[in-house]
Amino acid sequence: MIDDFEPWRGFVCCALRSLSHLEIVGEATDGIEGVQKAQALQPDLVLLDTRLPSLNGIEAANLIRVLVPAAKILFVASSTDSVPAEGPSCSEAGGHILKMDGKDQLLRAVNAVLRGETFVSSQWKPLHVHV
Repeated sequence: MIDDFEPWRGFVCCALRSLSHLEIVGEATDGIEGVQKAQALQPDLVLLDTRLPSLNGIEAANLIRVLVPAAKILFVASSTDSVPAEGPSCSEAGGHILKMDGKDQLLRAVNAVLRGETFVSSQWKPLHVHV
């Protein structure tokens, strides 16, 4: 899990420990550390905040896809406003979850992404661009 907000990381770790088929192998607080740990640990799933210090989540995801091609990515955002304009589309990620939906949807999202399905948080509202 790569997220700079410690209370969220604590919540996620506690919630994921309830799933016996999962093992939390690492945590990182910024994009650079996250990419390094992903490369070293080769996780099956990376929970990745879209806004991170030193290297944002989108850039980190691009590097992780090259270094750990088998890893699935579940993007996490505080709000849809916190997703950069060049942010991930559903086709680029295993899923998107808003932190506000975490209590009710985190375990479902993780399991769906691990099964190869796309998960989108119920309150996720993609930005629409009119040209």
